[in-house]
Amino acid sequence: MSRIEKAISNFEGNCNCAQSVLSTYSTQYGLDREEALKITTGFGGGMGRFGRTCGAVTGAYMVIGLKYGMGINEDVEAKEKTYQIIREFSHQFQENNGSVLCKELLGCDINTPEGKDYYNQNEFFEKKCLPYVKNAAEILEEILK
Repeated sequence: MSRIEKAISNFEGNCNCAQSVLSTYSTQYGLDREEALKITTGFGGGMGRFGRTCGAVTGAYMVIGLKYGMGINEDVEAKEKTYQIIREFSHQFQENNGSVLCKELLGCDINTPEGKDYYNQNEFFEKKCLPYVKNAAEILEEILK
């Protein structure tokens, strides 16, 4: 199973969007899957369903940080490279999907009962969120080469 398929499978399981992306890649970069799942729990639905940055996007940011980020060695070049790659990822995701913000991607506020109902009635899990998770993993595959 490819990592793209694994991210989709995670999302179709019991993982939120952020968990689906980070946990797919975490062990490859030295982060235990259980820890990855815990870290990303609050990032689903655009940060605790607030509709802010899409969880698939924030999960991808964390993967990028694991691979390229600055550690305790205070490698400023690594920090700048991470920022650059996150900008590239964000640009590509926004170009493909129109936004990186959950509320804009969904066209509703899933933090309200009405918005959550609208999300469920219109099958946005399958029609919107699943493709966003897939696209985040696709972009990561290109960036991580």
